[in-house]
Amino acid sequence: MGRGGEPRRAQPYDEELGAAVARAQEGDEAAFAVAYRLVQPGILGYLRGLVGHDGETAEDVAAEAWLEIARDLGRFRGDGAGFRGWTATIARHRALDHLRRQKVRPRPTVLEQDILELPGPHSTSGQALEAISTEEALALIAGLPREQAEAVLLRVVVGLDAPAAARVLGKRPGAVRTAAYRGLKRLAEQLGEQLGGARGVTDDGTGPLGDSR
Repeated sequence: MGRGGEPRRAQPYDEELGAAVARAQEGDEAAFAVAYRLVQPGILGYLRGLVGHDGETAEDVAAEAWLEIARDLGRFRGDGAGFRGWTATIARHRALDHLRRQKVRPRPTVLEQDILELPGPHSTSGQALEAISTEEALALIAGLPREQAEAVLLRVVVGLDAPAAARVLGKRPGAVRTAAYRGLKRLAEQLGEQLGGARGVTDDGTGPLGDSR
């Protein structure tokens, strides 16, 4: 269970990741390479959403983050899922440093006042994101208000549960759930407008991108 009573959102590779991290902490360089291979795609996607779609910039920030991760690896305590959250926190700090250096002002956020339930695992929004390429998804996510974009990136791209994402962002889990819900809902609406005619989505949300359950 994650903190706050919520089941920890596991990834299929988390057991392998946890074992690799433990070996890497003992000095196994090959194990560190395994951990990097498993975590880097999610971290890079998260950073692209934070610093923009310039792949070189996101990769440069990721490289800075991994230098810090390697330096402080001995201090980490936790399992594979915990390692994903820890690396996401470091990556976020390096991204914010980059934005400050570039004097880029964050996008305005939407004030979150009420707590909503996240949609189920077969939701329209989740299926909608799966229907497009990673680059298209990241471009759409980057257009969301910052609070929503970060919540969606951490929960969908990095794969963190709400409590873990909340620790990365310094917010309450409920606020992260709300921001992720609203961000995913907005993305689904945008994709419905773009793809509805071509994919045959009906007004009630059923169809290739809808939730027919």
